[in-house]
Amino acid sequence: MKIQVNEQPLELTDNITIEQLLIHLGKPLIGSAVAVNQSIITRTKWTETIINEGDKISLFQAIAGG
Repeated sequence: MKIQVNEQPLELTDNITIEQLLIHLGKPLIGSAVAVNQSIITRTKWTETIINEGDKISLFQAIAGG
C-alpha cells in the first residue's frame, strides 16, 4: 500500500491505524498532531482510523515556546 507522509512516499505492507503508523515511524504519541487528506484527526480517533491506499498524511510536532 502506498501513502505519503509529509509529502514523502511510504510503502506499507498492511493497513494500519494512525497510532500504529506513528509507532512504526518512531514518532511520539504525546505532542503530535495528524491530518489525513487535510482533515485533522483527533487523538481519540487514532486507534480506530485506518490508513488507506493513497492517503496523504501530515504529521506535526507541538513545539513549546514563549
